[in-house]
Amino acid sequence: MKVSPDDRVDARQDIGPGSVDDLFRRAAARTPDAWALIDPPDRAHFTDAAPRRLTYAGADRAIEALAGRLLDLGLAPGSIVALQMPNVVESLITLLGVLRAGMIAAPMPLLWRQADAVSALGRLAPRALIVVGRVGAVDHGEIVIHVAAEIFAVRFVCGFGSELPDGVIALDEVFDATTRAPATSRPKAIPAQDVAVVTFDVTAQGIVPLAHTHAELVAAGNAIVAEAALTPGGAILGALATSSFAGLGSLVMPWLITGGRLALHQPFSPEAFLAQLNDEHCETAVVPAAILAPMQEAGLLGGASALRAVLAVWRSPEFLSAAAAWPNAARACVDVAAFGEAGIIARRRGSDGRPAGIPLALGSEAAIEVARTATGTLAIRGPMVPAGPAAGIEPGDPLALKIDAEGFIDTEYPCRLDRESNTLIVNGPPAGLINVGGYRFAWRELQDLLAELGEGGSLAALPDRLAGHRLAGVAADPERVRNALAARGVNPLVVAAFRDRR
Repeated sequence: MKVSPDDRVDARQDIGPGSVDDLFRRAAARTPDAWALIDPPDRAHFTDAAPRRLTYAGADRAIEALAGRLLDLGLAPGSIVALQMPNVVESLITLLGVLRAGMIAAPMPLLWRQADAVSALGRLAPRALIVVGRVGAVDHGEIVIHVAAEIFAVRFVCGFGSELPDGVIALDEVFDATTRAPATSRPKAIPAQDVAVVTFDVTAQGIVPLAHTHAELVAAGNAIVAEAALTPGGAILGALATSSFAGLGSLVMPWLITGGRLALHQPFSPEAFLAQLNDEHCETAVVPAAILAPMQEAGLLGGASALRAVLAVWRSPEFLSAAAAWPNAARACVDVAAFGEAGIIARRRGSDGRPAGIPLALGSEAAIEVARTATGTLAIRGPMVPAGPAAGIEPGDPLALKIDAEGFIDTEYPCRLDRESNTLIVNGPPAGLINVGGYRFAWRELQDLLAELGEGGSLAALPDRLAGHRLAGVAADPERVRNALAARGVNPLVVAAFRDRR
């Protein structure tokens, strides 16, 4: 059965669940013995510990234990806790544990290294950092120690994993069924209008932290549930990182609203993905749009008998209008266009399989409204759209959002009006930005960085059908440039641009 309007959470009023944790508690009370969270089956290939499977009751115990642990450390409700984790059970337990403690979660993209992390967190003054120690060959425990050393406000560094560096507080015990949650007093009910998470947008001027309330997250989730007609209690397979508003709104919140089970996938292993689809009888798959066509071509969706809908999340929405037609009429395809960290727009494809434009009128109860600015860019407002950036950014700051008198945020995505359908078509990226595999970069910052290195390197951004762009670097001594970039803690996508091509 579909989720009716009566089943959804009204994010605009303080009725029903007021917070993200309220949603989880409601699902746990309804079906405590049902599976809630399931790890990738290939987890051991990229991080420590065997794959975990948690029921709602088991997940609730772990969330409660983690919330108590943070409070017992002396962190006050309202503290910002930064997270950096792959798609494993710990990422959701930590997110929900931080929120249950009345704190604010600030998830960071997995490929961020010291430079981006310090730049992003410097304005926020986080009190704690939590990571999964090893991800692939990278020691995130070691990286986070260096990040903490540069941010005066950080009091605690915590982590999951078997070989955490000295000074990192281990949290793995929260999964021990015999662990009792500390008796520290909990915050009272959390209002829907309180800030829940901070995510990080990238503009031509730099990294912008955006604050999202519980109500805004719920509004985003409701929009996805309605457009995709998700069923209560269904299984969702998530191959999308949960460090962005798009990941939270199109994956985490639909799971919480429908109260089903969430199988996590660390992008991307075709074999593991297909096994998860079938073994977990997943009805919905949430994937980066870049892998949608390759998945179809490889036949990954053909044998998944339970699959009913695929949500394709477009981190580069300017490529959506040119997407290939969806050939599978038996399964819905819902395109989720992400406009940085400001909002998402979900549109189900029609019978012709072609992407739909963005209607100028989305209905009186829409979670997002759109308009075209005088300069031809897309502007958005609504219950899911933040009213402003996070703490530390004042009006007039170059990083401040462009918000007009009617409350519309300028996304800076160029768009055109299709008069025949009365829809807006996004036809370009924001000026000065490139998108590489879901990561946005300010082009001028990259050029300035190379100039500062003084190694004579140069970068080109080449169009890529899957990744949006790919970076290609040229230097007389590529290894020297790679080492210099890595030493500065630069995103490995930039470092890899100078790989040896001989």
